[in-house]
Amino acid sequence: MNYKEEFIEFLVQCNALKFGEFELKSGRIAPYFINTGMFDTGSKIKKLGTYYARAIDARFKKEEFHGIYGPAYKGIPLCITAACALADMGIDKGYVFNRKEAKTYADKSAVVGMPLTSNTRLILVDDVITSGKAIQESLETLKGCGNPQVCGIIISVNRQEKGKTDKNALAEVADTLGIPIFAIVTIREIIDFLHNRDIGGKIVLDDQMKAKIENYLKTFGADRYNQKNSIKF
Repeated sequence: MNYKEEFIEFLVQCNALKFGEFELKSGRIAPYFINTGMFDTGSKIKKLGTYYARAIDARFKKEEFHGIYGPAYKGIPLCITAACALADMGIDKGYVFNRKEAKTYADKSAVVGMPLTSNTRLILVDDVITSGKAIQESLETLKGCGNPQVCGIIISVNRQEKGKTDKNALAEVADTLGIPIFAIVTIREIIDFLHNRDIGGKIVLDDQMKAKIENYLKTFGADRYNQKNSIKF
């Protein structure tokens, strides 16, 4: 079993991947939902870090980056656990995250962690990306903290859905930011792996639910977006 398949099982075991009917921020009623807030224990967040680390290792050479950046708030534990997992793999890198509110005393820096310069290259980790607005705001913070380069973004799941246009939503964000985005897994990989598979004595994705997802993706899906050194789903 590869790390993508392990991650899908992990999502199910942690109840972070749910099937049913869920109203999204966009107003769409989706048959699946990813809640990364379910990684709520030390063992779960530690294991989650290993999947981010393996995805980073699969996409980037270790000499291509100096550290892991996590935008507050959800990105804070992610950058730390991913950096720890990379260290266990023999890739010892720094980590850094931003403050949501600036301090008015002692260390007034807008970020916490490794020192940053214009030559620093970072991998940004986050759970999911919708409009990319929060990421953009976070990148503006970095400009005032040494202006490091964010050379890639890793998220948990690519929902492979349309954004404001017919283009994949992540592709829209990547184009706006000018930064390649990669996901640990895609919704298509989740469907293919989980369909009629027994996980812990239960079939979580049967024929009926698969049909609902396929119908949803016929309307809102946007499977592919490829360009050199950029998004590869």
